[in-house]
Amino acid sequence: MLHKPFTVMTGKTGQSGGRRPRSEAMSRVVMSKDDGRPEGTGPGTSVITRTKPRAKRPSLYRVLILNDDYTPMEFVVHVLERFFQKDVEAATKIMLHVHHHGIGECGIFTYEIAETKVTQVMDFARKHQHPLQCVMEKK
Repeated sequence: MLHKPFTVMTGKTGQSGGRRPRSEAMSRVVMSKDDGRPEGTGPGTSVITRTKPRAKRPSLYRVLILNDDYTPMEFVVHVLERFFQKDVEAATKIMLHVHHHGIGECGIFTYEIAETKVTQVMDFARKHQHPLQCVMEKK
């Protein structure tokens, strides 16, 4: 005679929360076919794998100032201090780089922040009647 494997599970019934004698305990016997496969892996069974969605890092953008022949150097330094929180020394260094190389990086930001900074600088320059150009590019 073939012996089939089985599992015995017991649990309490009722609402009392106290321990009941074994004669009142609910018993359940689970039988499975012994066909050499682990339980739950036969035909018609599947495994669901849950993956946590990973947040994608936002793209970064460089904010750049372009050189022109009309905007005063002091104004460029002021813009860098006001909109990019640079100290006088760092702002002067960036301004000189822009003056000598034609372009200089003010900072690296997410798209929305970079777009806002470019708009603020351009509006501020127009308000003060300077042709200063500020652009952004994907890093």
